[in-house]
Amino acid sequence: MNIIEKFIQVREQTEALCNPLETEDYVVQPVTDVSPPKWHLAHTTWFWEQFILVKHLKNYKEFHPDFAFLFNSYYNNMGKRSLRHDRGFMTRPTVAKVYEYRKYVTGAISKLLENDPSDEVLKLAETGINHEQQHQELLAYDIKFILGTQPTFPAIGDFFKLQKETQDQEWISVSEGVYEIGHKGKDFCFDNELPVHKVYSGDFEISNRLVTNAEYLEFMEDGGYDNFNLWHDEGWHFVQDNKIEHPLYWHFIEGEWRTYTFNGLEKINPDLPVSHISMYEAFAFAAWKGRRLPTEFEWEIAAQKFNWGQLWEWTISAYLPYPGFVTEDGALGEYNGKFMINQMVLRGASVVTPKEHERTTYRNFFHASGRWIYSGIRLVKK
Repeated sequence: MNIIEKFIQVREQTEALCNPLETEDYVVQPVTDVSPPKWHLAHTTWFWEQFILVKHLKNYKEFHPDFAFLFNSYYNNMGKRSLRHDRGFMTRPTVAKVYEYRKYVTGAISKLLENDPSDEVLKLAETGINHEQQHQELLAYDIKFILGTQPTFPAIGDFFKLQKETQDQEWISVSEGVYEIGHKGKDFCFDNELPVHKVYSGDFEISNRLVTNAEYLEFMEDGGYDNFNLWHDEGWHFVQDNKIEHPLYWHFIEGEWRTYTFNGLEKINPDLPVSHISMYEAFAFAAWKGRRLPTEFEWEIAAQKFNWGQLWEWTISAYLPYPGFVTEDGALGEYNGKFMINQMVLRGASVVTPKEHERTTYRNFFHASGRWIYSGIRLVKK
């Protein structure tokens, strides 16, 4: 597949994710972390327009003079922007206008890519494709939160289904040694996956499967959310202050636990991996089991030995630069580096992750309180 075909495919996939939505679903922002679908559609278009078209397509005319301000996310180098928590207040531009914007920019990028683009444009296009794919995953998170926090739990389709964790619990042994960490090869990766470097690891044993709903229910029923000894202090205050007693999207109705999926409210399947778990909760569960979470390096070292990809897996590693990490100049340098504080690393992929992003070196990162992401738990023996 050439670069133009790939570009068109990615643009169409973003819009396909929104096809089941009603117009009203596109606009709301229940919490600051959740962006309206309309904003995602516009921001991914802003990226193509501002990073590529404005600078590299001769005589290009911006679609609308306000859009550079409205749909910039966090790129200070790209000028002023609207505040994140205000995204849900924007009834204008309309959803229809945002789709016009997408069509306009998609046509202009296609034209640029058809006419012997420079190496710089090709590099930016590759980044733009991967950027939009990241937002496809965020769209799935945000659409689920928007619908899953409504009182009627609307169903829009049987999407992004998890598979049962049916294998018996086994512990995979990994020997102590010095291992190479980071992305190798010339295919695309994000800058936070580089440079390749060596780390020392002691012996450890890692689970062959994710923690299931049944196991997590045991933790809940044993008073896991009431035992402060299991929690980080910050995590304890988080669950106490927010009255959290179960994973996100779980509801106890008429004597049984149910969970919200894109197919509506369903009975908890005990064999599915527990999902939508914060790192705080993952840590507490591990402590309750007498286990621990892996470091991100342990996870990468062992990843060839087990199946992964159902859920992003919390690690105990803070999101920090690798030794020798260099931030790019300009706006692209803001992509990852400036977030390397107060975040925790998740490894693997999830059922909503684009296939091209499924690699063992991918470093996802969120604050330890994040629960609306497709996150789960894999344990390591102490």
